[in-house]
Amino acid sequence: MPIDASAALAAEPRRAEIGWDHKDVQLYHLGLGAGTPATDPDELRYTLESRLQVLPCFATVAGAGTAAFGGMGAPGIDVDLAAVLHGGQTVRVHRPIPVTGRAVQTSKVAAVYDKGKAAVIVLRTEAGDDDGPLWTNDAEIFVRGEGGFGGERGPSDRLTVPERAPDRTVERPIREDQALLYRLSGDWNPLHADPAFAKLAGFDRPILHGLCTYGMTLKAVTDTLLEGDVSRITAYRTRFAGVVFPGETLRIRMWTGGGRVQVTVTAVERDDAPVLADTLVEHS
Repeated sequence: MPIDASAALAAEPRRAEIGWDHKDVQLYHLGLGAGTPATDPDELRYTLESRLQVLPCFATVAGAGTAAFGGMGAPGIDVDLAAVLHGGQTVRVHRPIPVTGRAVQTSKVAAVYDKGKAAVIVLRTEAGDDDGPLWTNDAEIFVRGEGGFGGERGPSDRLTVPERAPDRTVERPIREDQALLYRLSGDWNPLHADPAFAKLAGFDRPILHGLCTYGMTLKAVTDTLLEGDVSRITAYRTRFAGVVFPGETLRIRMWTGGGRVQVTVTAVERDDAPVLADTLVEHS
């Protein structure tokens, strides 16, 4: 049945209590490739509990990874999950995420846009604890074949890549087992582990989670331009532009200015095929 945007937007938010501790944070960071070299002091802030800090993108997996698709069962949203793609992700943190915490998370449909041949559903999850708001997640879900219902087209968040050379360029290798490790943080989709399932989806082999690339990129920006201080990050957004495979290398280009870092991410081994686009890190 078609998307009923009015019903989806009017639905009551879903509420859940979530919790995490240092082991969840460490596992998530390891899934992003942290800990290489294992004794590097700059890596220990992601892996050693006595020095631990939390990358803001941990908000996408806190509570076993419910942030991206937590609102897909809302009234008015009755779509074929085979037609669903994760189009983009934004995380805004209101203060540093504690290493151990409990929070109440609410999920709702924040917007529904009509792109003609497709629809874009913005699923918003907000989390807070006794001390106030912690983070806001917006997942942009692209649904093929569900447009044409007469809704607003929505804003364009495309960024023009600067014509000048990047201020910094780094490369980050993806381990062969990285998707297997990352999925332990909550995304159990067999697309990222089972070769037979990946072939059914049209891929030669399992692909890396888009949100893993998302986290790897934020870690690279933090370590390269923000002196490894995650507390400086206020917001981070991206558009998923293409897939990446375990064993490949990410090329991460960064342009800085005005409390923002604009980023592009490509796959080195496939002639710089786009992986992340329209990517922006906001910081203090």
